[in-house]
Amino acid sequence: MRIAIAQMNSTPDAAENLRQVEAMTKEAAREGASLVIFPEATHVPFGTDLRRAAEELDGPWATALTEIALGSSVTVVAGMFRPGHGTKVVNTLIATGLDPNGDRVFAHYDKIHLYDAFGHRESSDVTAGEEVRTFGFGTLRVGLAVCYDIRFPALFTTQARAGADLIVVSASWGSGPGKAEQWKLLGRARALDSTTYIAACGQADPETTGVPAVAGSPTGIGHSFIAGPDGSVLNECGTGTELAYATIDPDLLSRTRSKLPVLDNSRLEGETRVSV
Repeated sequence: MRIAIAQMNSTPDAAENLRQVEAMTKEAAREGASLVIFPEATHVPFGTDLRRAAEELDGPWATALTEIALGSSVTVVAGMFRPGHGTKVVNTLIATGLDPNGDRVFAHYDKIHLYDAFGHRESSDVTAGEEVRTFGFGTLRVGLAVCYDIRFPALFTTQARAGADLIVVSASWGSGPGKAEQWKLLGRARALDSTTYIAACGQADPETTGVPAVAGSPTGIGHSFIAGPDGSVLNECGTGTELAYATIDPDLLSRTRSKLPVLDNSRLEGETRVSV
Protein backbone atom coordinates (compact mmCIF):
# COMPACT_ATOMS: atom_id res chain seq x y z
CA MET A 1 0.00 0.00 0.00
CA ARG A 2 1.33 3.41 -0.97
CA ILE A 3 0.79 6.35 1.38
CA ALA A 4 1.51 10.06 1.14
CA ILE A 5 2.31 12.73 3.72
CA ALA A 6 1.07 16.15 2.63
CA GLN A 7 3.09 18.89 4.32
CA MET A 8 1.44 22.32 4.13
CA ASN A 9 0.66 25.45 6.14
CA SER A 10 -2.95 26.06 7.08
CA THR A 11 -4.29 29.62 7.12
CA PRO A 12 -7.13 31.26 9.11
CA ASP A 13 -9.32 30.73 6.00
CA ALA A 14 -10.78 27.22 6.42
CA ALA A 15 -12.10 27.21 2.85
CA GLU A 16 -8.65 28.03 1.47
CA ASN A 17 -7.20 25.17 3.50
CA LEU A 18 -9.69 22.81 1.91
CA ARG A 19 -8.56 24.00 -1.52
CA GLN A 20 -4.98 23.10 -0.59
CA VAL A 21 -6.14 19.72 0.69
CA GLU A 22 -8.05 19.01 -2.51
CA ALA A 23 -5.14 19.89 -4.79
CA MET A 24 -2.63 17.82 -2.81
CA THR A 25 -5.05 14.88 -2.48
CA LYS A 26 -5.63 14.78 -6.23
CA GLU A 27 -1.89 14.83 -6.88
CA ALA A 28 -1.23 12.09 -4.32
CA ALA A 29 -4.00 9.93 -5.79
CA ARG A 30 -2.49 10.32 -9.26
CA GLU A 31 0.77 9.04 -7.79
CA GLY A 32 -0.96 5.93 -6.48
CA ALA A 33 -1.43 6.82 -2.81
CA SER A 34 -4.46 5.33 -1.10
CA LEU A 35 -3.93 7.17 2.21
CA VAL A 36 -3.10 10.90 2.24
CA ILE A 37 -2.03 12.38 5.59
CA PHE A 38 -2.22 16.08 6.44
CA PRO A 39 -1.00 17.98 9.54
CA GLU A 40 -2.63 18.78 12.84
CA ALA A 41 -4.76 21.93 12.59
CA THR A 42 -5.29 21.60 8.83
CA HIS A 43 -8.73 23.09 9.53
CA VAL A 44 -7.32 26.38 10.90
CA PRO A 45 -4.00 27.08 12.64
CA PHE A 46 -3.33 27.63 16.31
CA GLY A 47 -3.48 31.31 17.25
CA THR A 48 -6.77 31.87 15.41
CA ASP A 49 -10.24 31.83 17.00
CA LEU A 50 -10.50 28.05 17.41
CA ARG A 51 -13.84 28.18 19.21
CA ARG A 52 -15.41 30.12 16.36
CA ALA A 53 -14.03 27.70 13.78
CA ALA A 54 -14.90 24.53 15.73
CA GLU A 55 -17.56 22.24 14.31
CA GLU A 56 -18.74 18.67 14.71
CA LEU A 57 -17.80 15.73 12.52
CA ASP A 58 -20.97 16.17 10.46
CA GLY A 59 -20.33 19.90 9.97
CA PRO A 60 -19.51 21.61 6.65
CA TRP A 61 -15.70 21.43 6.88
CA ALA A 62 -15.52 17.73 7.71
CA THR A 63 -18.23 17.00 5.13
CA ALA A 64 -16.22 18.81 2.45
CA LEU A 65 -13.11 16.87 3.51
CA THR A 66 -15.02 13.63 3.04
CA GLU A 67 -16.17 14.71 -0.42
CA ILE A 68 -12.56 15.46 -1.39
CA ALA A 69 -11.45 12.01 -0.23
CA LEU A 70 -14.32 10.21 -1.94
CA GLY A 71 -13.73 12.18 -5.13
CA SER A 72 -10.22 10.74 -5.37
CA SER A 73 -11.17 7.28 -3.97
CA VAL A 74 -8.67 7.61 -1.11
CA THR A 75 -8.75 8.15 2.64
CA VAL A 76 -7.64 11.54 3.91
CA VAL A 77 -6.40 12.12 7.47
CA ALA A 78 -6.42 15.74 8.67
CA GLY A 79 -6.55 17.77 11.88
CA MET A 80 -9.60 19.79 12.82
CA PHE A 81 -11.22 21.38 15.89
CA ARG A 82 -14.53 20.41 17.46
CA PRO A 83 -16.49 22.08 20.30
CA GLY A 84 -15.18 21.08 23.74
CA HIS A 85 -16.14 21.82 27.33
CA GLY A 86 -17.27 25.39 27.91
CA THR A 87 -15.24 27.72 25.71
CA LYS A 88 -12.65 25.05 24.90
CA VAL A 89 -12.29 22.98 21.74
CA VAL A 90 -11.24 19.38 21.05
CA ASN A 91 -8.13 18.82 18.92
CA THR A 92 -9.32 16.08 16.58
CA LEU A 93 -7.77 13.98 13.83
CA ILE A 94 -10.32 12.70 11.31
CA ALA A 95 -9.83 9.84 8.84
CA THR A 96 -12.42 9.74 6.07
CA GLY A 97 -12.85 8.29 2.58
CA LEU A 98 -12.36 4.88 0.97
CA ASP A 99 -9.84 2.15 1.74
CA PRO A 100 -7.93 0.20 -0.98
CA ASN A 101 -10.84 -2.27 -1.22
CA GLY A 102 -13.34 0.53 -1.83
CA ASP A 103 -14.87 0.19 1.65
CA ARG A 104 -15.95 3.28 3.55
CA VAL A 105 -13.63 4.67 6.24
CA PHE A 106 -14.69 7.13 8.93
CA ALA A 107 -12.82 7.42 12.23
CA HIS A 108 -11.57 10.13 14.54
CA TYR A 109 -9.16 10.57 17.43
CA ASP A 110 -9.18 13.32 20.07
CA LYS A 111 -5.69 14.34 21.19
CA ILE A 112 -4.95 12.87 24.62
CA HIS A 113 -1.67 14.56 25.55
CA LEU A 114 -2.01 18.34 25.48
CA TYR A 115 0.99 20.54 24.75
CA ASP A 116 1.64 22.17 28.12
CA ALA A 117 5.36 22.58 27.48
CA PHE A 118 7.99 24.99 26.18
CA GLY A 119 5.97 27.94 27.50
CA HIS A 120 2.76 26.97 25.69
CA ARG A 121 -0.40 25.79 27.48
CA GLU A 122 -2.73 23.96 25.11
CA SER A 123 -4.95 22.82 28.00
CA SER A 124 -6.11 26.42 28.47
CA ASP A 125 -8.04 26.18 25.22
CA VAL A 126 -8.40 22.46 24.51
CA THR A 127 -10.29 19.60 26.16
CA ALA A 128 -8.15 16.43 26.29
CA GLY A 129 -9.30 13.23 24.64
CA GLU A 130 -9.54 9.97 26.55
CA GLU A 131 -9.68 7.11 24.02
CA VAL A 132 -6.93 5.44 21.99
CA ARG A 133 -8.13 4.93 18.42
CA THR A 134 -7.25 2.61 15.53
CA PHE A 135 -9.22 1.78 12.40
CA GLY A 136 -9.21 -0.91 9.72
CA PHE A 137 -7.76 0.03 6.35
CA GLY A 138 -7.88 -2.80 3.85
CA THR A 139 -5.69 -5.57 5.26
CA LEU A 140 -3.97 -3.16 7.65
CA ARG A 141 -4.87 -1.37 10.89
CA VAL A 142 -3.97 2.29 11.33
CA GLY A 143 -3.51 4.16 14.60
CA LEU A 144 -3.92 7.90 15.12
CA ALA A 145 -1.85 10.33 17.23
CA VAL A 146 -1.36 14.10 17.34
CA CYS A 147 1.85 16.10 17.82
CA TYR A 148 2.81 16.07 21.55
CA ASP A 149 1.52 12.46 21.71
CA ILE A 150 4.77 11.42 20.04
CA ARG A 151 6.61 11.95 23.35
CA PHE A 152 4.57 9.21 25.08
CA PRO A 153 5.66 5.68 24.08
CA ALA A 154 2.78 3.90 25.84
CA LEU A 155 0.26 5.33 23.38
CA PHE A 156 2.14 3.74 20.50
CA THR A 157 2.71 0.35 22.11
CA THR A 158 -0.96 0.29 23.12
CA GLN A 159 -1.99 0.85 19.51
CA ALA A 160 0.44 -1.79 18.28
CA ARG A 161 -1.00 -4.30 20.76
CA ALA A 162 -4.43 -3.43 19.34
CA GLY A 163 -3.16 -4.47 15.91
CA ALA A 164 -1.83 -1.22 14.43
CA ASP A 165 0.59 -1.69 11.53
CA LEU A 166 0.91 2.02 10.75
CA ILE A 167 0.54 4.93 13.17
CA VAL A 168 -0.18 8.41 11.82
CA VAL A 169 1.19 11.39 13.76
CA SER A 170 -0.14 14.75 12.55
CA ALA A 171 1.53 17.79 14.07
CA SER A 172 2.00 21.55 14.33
CA TRP A 173 5.50 21.12 15.72
CA GLY A 174 6.75 24.23 17.48
CA SER A 175 10.09 25.68 16.40
CA GLY A 176 13.08 26.12 18.68
CA PRO A 177 16.60 24.89 19.37
CA GLY A 178 16.89 21.16 18.77
CA LYS A 179 13.18 20.73 17.93
CA ALA A 180 13.73 19.36 14.41
CA GLU A 181 16.18 16.75 15.75
CA GLN A 182 13.76 15.81 18.53
CA TRP A 183 10.87 15.44 16.05
CA LYS A 184 12.67 12.89 13.93
CA LEU A 185 14.33 11.13 16.86
CA LEU A 186 11.00 10.69 18.64
CA GLY A 187 9.25 9.38 15.54
CA ARG A 188 11.97 6.83 14.83
CA ALA A 189 11.98 5.77 18.48
CA ARG A 190 8.20 5.27 18.47
CA ALA A 191 8.57 3.10 15.34
CA LEU A 192 11.08 0.95 17.20
CA ASP A 193 9.02 0.87 20.42
CA SER A 194 5.94 -0.38 18.58
CA THR A 195 7.52 -2.06 15.51
CA THR A 196 5.07 -0.16 13.32
CA TYR A 197 5.40 2.23 10.43
CA ILE A 198 5.19 5.86 11.56
CA ALA A 199 3.86 8.53 9.18
CA ALA A 200 4.68 11.85 10.82
CA CYS A 201 3.20 14.82 8.98
CA GLY A 202 3.72 18.32 10.34
CA GLN A 203 2.92 21.82 9.21
CA ALA A 204 5.47 23.38 6.87
CA ASP A 205 7.80 26.15 8.02
CA PRO A 206 6.09 29.55 7.52
CA GLU A 207 9.47 31.13 6.82
CA THR A 208 9.71 28.91 3.74
CA THR A 209 6.11 29.12 2.53
CA GLY A 210 5.52 32.79 3.33
CA VAL A 211 2.28 32.00 5.17
CA PRO A 212 2.04 34.44 8.12
CA ALA A 213 2.62 32.72 11.46
CA VAL A 214 0.83 33.67 14.67
CA ALA A 215 3.38 34.78 17.25
CA GLY A 216 3.54 32.56 20.33
CA SER A 217 1.62 29.66 18.73
CA PRO A 218 3.09 26.42 17.36
CA THR A 219 3.01 26.60 13.58
CA GLY A 220 5.45 24.21 11.98
CA ILE A 221 9.02 23.42 11.00
CA GLY A 222 8.50 20.98 8.12
CA HIS A 223 10.69 17.85 8.10
CA SER A 224 7.73 15.45 7.88
CA PHE A 225 8.83 11.84 7.40
CA ILE A 226 7.82 8.20 7.15
CA ALA A 227 9.73 5.67 9.26
CA GLY A 228 9.75 1.90 8.92
CA PRO A 229 9.21 -0.57 11.79
CA ASP A 230 13.01 -0.89 12.09
CA GLY A 231 13.34 2.86 12.72
CA SER A 232 14.75 3.68 9.29
CA VAL A 233 13.55 6.83 7.52
CA LEU A 234 11.93 5.80 4.24
CA ASN A 235 11.17 9.29 2.95
CA GLU A 236 11.12 12.83 4.28
CA CYS A 237 10.21 16.39 3.36
CA GLY A 238 12.13 19.63 3.50
CA THR A 239 10.60 22.73 5.04
CA GLY A 240 8.09 23.85 2.39
CA THR A 241 4.83 22.62 0.89
CA GLU A 242 5.55 19.09 -0.26
CA LEU A 243 4.25 15.56 -0.79
CA ALA A 244 6.35 12.53 0.14
CA TYR A 245 5.51 8.87 -0.42
CA ALA A 246 6.33 5.41 0.93
CA THR A 247 5.03 1.87 0.56
CA ILE A 248 3.73 -0.05 3.57
CA ASP A 249 4.98 -3.65 3.33
CA PRO A 250 3.18 -6.18 5.59
CA ASP A 251 6.00 -8.70 5.01
CA LEU A 252 8.56 -6.24 6.41
CA LEU A 253 6.35 -5.79 9.47
CA SER A 254 6.23 -9.55 10.01
CA ARG A 255 9.99 -9.99 9.53
CA THR A 256 10.81 -7.10 11.86
CA ARG A 257 8.50 -8.34 14.60
CA SER A 258 9.87 -11.86 14.24
CA LYS A 259 13.47 -10.71 14.63
CA LEU A 260 12.75 -8.05 17.26
CA PRO A 261 9.66 -9.12 19.26
CA VAL A 262 9.74 -6.22 21.72
CA LEU A 263 5.96 -6.29 22.19
CA ASP A 264 6.09 -9.95 23.17
CA ASN A 265 9.24 -9.58 25.27
CA SER A 266 8.02 -6.66 27.38
CA ARG A 267 7.48 -7.52 31.05
CA LEU A 268 6.32 -4.06 32.12
CA GLU A 269 2.82 -3.91 30.68
CA GLY A 270 -0.13 -3.12 32.95
CA GLU A 271 0.43 -2.86 36.70
CA THR A 272 4.05 -3.24 37.71
CA ARG A 273 5.36 -3.48 41.27
CA VAL A 274 8.11 -0.91 41.91
CA SER A 275 10.57 -1.26 44.81
CA VAL A 276 11.62 1.98 46.49
